[in-house]
Amino acid sequence: MTPRRGALALGAIALVAALATGSRAIGVVGVGFLFAGALTWLWAWLVDAPVAVTQTITPSPAVEGDRVRVEIEAARTSRVPLGSMSLRVSGGRLGVRSCRLRSRGRVAMGSLDLGRLPRGVFSLSGTELALGDLLGLVTVRPRVACDAQTIVVRPRLSALDGLFSDAGRAAGDGRRILLRRSAGFDFHSVRQYEQGESLRRVHWPTSARRGQLMVKELEDTAHDGVVVLLDCDPRCAVGEPASSSFDAAVRAAGSILQAHATRGRMATLVSTGRSRAVAPVRSAGDLDGAVGHLAAAEPDALDGLGRFLAGDHAWLASGELAIVTATTDPAAFAQVLAVATRRLVSVVWVDAASHTGRPTRAEPGLLRLAAHGIPTAVVREGDDLAVVLSAPTLQAVARG
Repeated sequence: MTPRRGALALGAIALVAALATGSRAIGVVGVGFLFAGALTWLWAWLVDAPVAVTQTITPSPAVEGDRVRVEIEAARTSRVPLGSMSLRVSGGRLGVRSCRLRSRGRVAMGSLDLGRLPRGVFSLSGTELALGDLLGLVTVRPRVACDAQTIVVRPRLSALDGLFSDAGRAAGDGRRILLRRSAGFDFHSVRQYEQGESLRRVHWPTSARRGQLMVKELEDTAHDGVVVLLDCDPRCAVGEPASSSFDAAVRAAGSILQAHATRGRMATLVSTGRSRAVAPVRSAGDLDGAVGHLAAAEPDALDGLGRFLAGDHAWLASGELAIVTATTDPAAFAQVLAVATRRLVSVVWVDAASHTGRPTRAEPGLLRLAAHGIPTAVVREGDDLAVVLSAPTLQAVARG
């Protein structure tokens, strides 16, 4: 039984008792209860009108670890005073959240504190308002007009000082990167040898024909671009949200993508997940869209990395490939080596075992890649991505 019906029932009982006993005091109490019940019924009828609710998310855009708040503004059409007003909203994985609103005339304000959120996309839906009367006898839930809101919490990216892949290739023989088209240089012409130049640049057929040393002239050409591939294999995702191995992989992929965009190089984000997202980044303005895809990324791939790379993909035809993965599948490493025979490849390997507190070990597949000259970087729990993925550290190691 609702409080309002209870008040009406008590009023009726009190009136019957007053008539039976002739008590005026009990009669007054009964009339009071009946009047309160009727008054709350009239109040409920007057306030039961549509309410327009506006939700403002701060900060926007949000980055993982930020404290996210939803500022609420509810505008009523009725001027009838309220005893209380509260809002209830469903935040998907965040659960149901509620807050009290402070009424100022026909407008009520409030703030919903969602706390520090992990990376992800969270939809706010099912917004409900509860209006209470001054006596606390009745609660009215009016129709709410509210646009659906989505909270996008982006991964926290690191600014990289160069890229480990550049340093890794330079450490190989010091010149190989200059002779690979996908690195941005192409054969242009020949010119006369100058004292002190390396004999490796001598173009011997022309030198023999002209009877003097001639060297190759290289010119900078347009880059073929780079593809950053995020492996979303669920078998490799361990740990709690925000500190899982997959979240570390997302941050690494986003940081590499950001580094290429900052250089002005065309890049493309590719996900092996169920959505098979492909987000080209042709300018710094396109980076937001790609980071939005990373915010929504989930470890839900249907195929492992090896099978995915063996597929027919248009983006796999040319340019450089940067793979971010936590796989330990030997077949996946073998497929990476096969791809490396056709294009430049670098690998960021996330040590999933370190995210569960288990001792880490050398991954045989990763050692095999390094032995074939493929630049690799290992990311473990607690590592600073700005250090692991940047070039200076790798260059220092190469110098010995």
